[in-house]
Amino acid sequence: MEAANGEGQVQVHLKTKQEQYAVPDVPYAIDGTVATTELNTFINALLQNATQVDFDFLVFDEYLRGRLCDHLKEKAISFEDAIEIEYVERFPAPEPQDCLLHDDWVSAVKMRGKWILTGCYDNTLNIWTNKGKHVLTIPGHTMPVKAVDWVSLDSETGCFVSSSQDQTAMLWQWNIGSNAVECVSVCKGHERGVDSINVSPDEKRFATGSWDTMLKLWSAELEDVGEGTSKRLKESGTRTPQMTLQGHRESISSVQWMDNTTLLTGSWDHTLKVWDLNLEGIKTEISTNKSIFDASYSKLNRLIVTASADKNLRLYDSRINQGSVVRNTYLGHNAWVQTVMWSTTEEFLFVSGSYDNQNKMWDCRSPKAPLYDLLGHGEKVLDIDWSNPKYIVSGGADNTVRVYKSRKALVDDMDTK
Repeated sequence: MEAANGEGQVQVHLKTKQEQYAVPDVPYAIDGTVATTELNTFINALLQNATQVDFDFLVFDEYLRGRLCDHLKEKAISFEDAIEIEYVERFPAPEPQDCLLHDDWVSAVKMRGKWILTGCYDNTLNIWTNKGKHVLTIPGHTMPVKAVDWVSLDSETGCFVSSSQDQTAMLWQWNIGSNAVECVSVCKGHERGVDSINVSPDEKRFATGSWDTMLKLWSAELEDVGEGTSKRLKESGTRTPQMTLQGHRESISSVQWMDNTTLLTGSWDHTLKVWDLNLEGIKTEISTNKSIFDASYSKLNRLIVTASADKNLRLYDSRINQGSVVRNTYLGHNAWVQTVMWSTTEEFLFVSGSYDNQNKMWDCRSPKAPLYDLLGHGEKVLDIDWSNPKYIVSGGADNTVRVYKSRKALVDDMDTK
C-alpha cells in the first residue's frame, strides 16, 4: 500500500480467529493514514475474494473508527513498533421487519420463542406473534404497565408476570389453545409504582423494583392440580412477598437475576447493587455519578452496561469492588438513554433505546460509535429486548413495537430455503 500525506509506513501483523479469512502470517508495511475502507480492500485483495467481505479491525482491543495513525497516537503507541491488527467479519445490520400498532405508549416488551408480550400506558398487556399478528389484549392493571417478563412457555401454556404504576405485580396464565388468560395472583406489598420485574433463571421466583426504593422477591412456583400433566400457579387472589430488601435511596429502575441467588439492581440514586439472596444483603455496590435508568448484565462476559440521563452508556465490572470503575463510555445518543440489553448469544454486542427516538446496536469494543442505528420509532424509545437471539424488539411513545431481524434469523432463513 502506498505511503501518503507524510505519515509514513507502519509495520503490521494481520490476525483473525476466523480461519476461513486468514492471510499469510508475515509483516506488512502499510501507510499510517489508512482507515477501515482501505484495510478492507487490502484484506480482500490478499484473500483474492470474488465477493467483498466487510471486516472490522481491532487495534489494542478497540475498534478502528478513524485513521490508523490517529488511533495509535491516541493510545500513545510508537509507529516504530510492529502493530497487531485483528480483523473480524462485520456483524450485519439488523433488518426492520414489523411495526405493531398499540393504542398508547408501549413501555414494556419481552419476547419468548415466537411470542411478543407487551405492556402499555393504557393499562393493558398484549400478545403478538413474531410475524406481527395480534393475538390478545389483556386488561387487569388500573394504571400504566411498566415491565413484563415470561415465567415459562411450552406448546400448551404460557405463564408471565407484569408490574405497573398501580403498585402491583400480576401473575398470569395463558392457555394457548383456547387463547384465554387468567390472572392467577395479584402481588401486593409495594407502596409506589413498580418499575421493573425479572424472573429467575430457574423460573421459581421473580423480583420487583419500585419507586418505594424496595426490592421484593415473590414465588412463581407451579404445582400439579390432579390428573394429567396440567399445572397451574399456587394460590390465587393476593400474593405477598417472600423477601423485602432495603438499601436503595431512590427508585429502583432495573432488576435482573445474575444467577438463581444473585440479583443486580440499578437506581435513580446513582448506584448499582449486587445482592446475595442467601445472605439477604448487598454483596457489591458500584457508585456512578448519574441516575441509572436501566442496567444489563451479560452472562457471557460478566460485564454490566448502564443507561443514564447524560446520553451515555457505561460499562462496569462488578467483580472489581472499588467503587466506580468505568471500563468504557459509549457516545452516540443525543438524549436520555432509557433502555439497554446485552445479546444473549453474541459476547460483545448490546442494544440501547433512547429519548432521541433511536435504537442503536453496539460492540463493547467500539466506544466511539455504534455499529448500527436501528431506525423506525417516531417518538422516544421506552424499552428494548433481545431475549430471542433472532429478533430485537422495542416499544416506544409512538404507540408502536418495532421488530428487527438479527443475523441469527437471517442465517436461519437462508438455511431453510
